[in-house]
Amino acid sequence: MVIDTRYKDRSLPFWLVYEKICPMLTLSVTARERVGKLDSVRAEGLLPAVFYGPKEASTNASVSLIDFKKVWKKAGESSVIILKDAKGNEHEALIHDVAIHPLSGEPLHVDFYVIEKGKKVEVSVPIIFAGVSPAVKDLGGILVKVHRELKIEAAPRDLPHEVSVDISKLATLTDVIKVKDIVLPKGVELKTNPEDVVASIAEAKEEVEEAPAAIDMASIEVEAKGKEVKEGEEGATPAAGKGDAKGGDKKDSGGKK
Repeated sequence: MVIDTRYKDRSLPFWLVYEKICPMLTLSVTARERVGKLDSVRAEGLLPAVFYGPKEASTNASVSLIDFKKVWKKAGESSVIILKDAKGNEHEALIHDVAIHPLSGEPLHVDFYVIEKGKKVEVSVPIIFAGVSPAVKDLGGILVKVHRELKIEAAPRDLPHEVSVDISKLATLTDVIKVKDIVLPKGVELKTNPEDVVASIAEAKEEVEEAPAAIDMASIEVEAKGKEVKEGEEGATPAAGKGDAKGGDKKDSGGKK
């Protein structure tokens, strides 16, 4: 998130600066009498919607598609917004569910969950990692982001849009930031295990290249020579003297005739 540079007082907490710059977002809603086919509603540049809650009856409505996308981009599904109807009534609500077109990516329908007045709400807000870690910059470590969301509980108007974690506290390769180390705004209660690690540092290890295996030249030489042909096998050369002795026997027998 980009903080407006007009606020020069760095002594102010991040969440307080955010509150001053980003007041609770408001979205105008119009009751929708017609039910059934919604293409005609979308053709008018409106987004079909419904809002409901523990003390709020389910009501069909519609909102400006352009205005909704602007609010959704800023609020997400963890920040409370104000729904204002034609009579001026205001409802604190969360963007509970958004149906998206599978091809165009455009919102097709939205559900708003109206929060009961005087009740706290439990949501998961994104964690923003800010600053520079000396362990990463100077020691070559790798930042490991274990958690990217934090579960909290607060009154609707006290809910932060996000939680900032200062990683400049990670000075050595053994340093960690736990959930309990995060400073939350006033009125916000932690619902995540305080001992859970949010961020840590991993030591960068060089990949050791294995040396090639030694080549056995003797085995290559044997394979080159091939299989030794034994005596008596096809293609074997007769031993010296054996053939001559047999031939002499024949000649001697022939001489007797």
